[in-house]
Amino acid sequence: MLTRVWRFGPCFPRLLRQTPNRCVSQSKPSGAGSAAVTETHAPAASASHGEVSPYVKNPDFHGFSSDPVVDEWNMRIGFFLGISVALVIGGTFIHYLPDHGMRQWARREAERVIQQRERDGLPLIGENYYDPSKIILPAKEQ
Repeated sequence: MLTRVWRFGPCFPRLLRQTPNRCVSQSKPSGAGSAAVTETHAPAASASHGEVSPYVKNPDFHGFSSDPVVDEWNMRIGFFLGISVALVIGGTFIHYLPDHGMRQWARREAERVIQQRERDGLPLIGENYYDPSKIILPAKEQ
């Protein structure tokens, strides 16, 4: 049994569910015999025309196929491609997107201008950001 636990892993609870759950009454029997045994689950209602719900055939039905083995493999492949590959490729795509808003370029350009101004002996920011001779001011009102 331990090899089945190791080999089937998460499918092991399904192996335990193959027999219906039963409850044994703790009250005294009403007549001769042992304690009463009752089913905890009602029997599954049969569908018309002999059709059986996939959940009755396969309690671990994932919706990919009516065959339990194909259903499980399709589920595994779907989740692998849908989650693992999407996260890896999606994360790589987002990581290598170009500089949004050119923030990194603006920082490099500012550092280059600061180094050039320090090398020329100029202040980092001048007293007049714009050339005052090129600024047109409105006329004074009296």
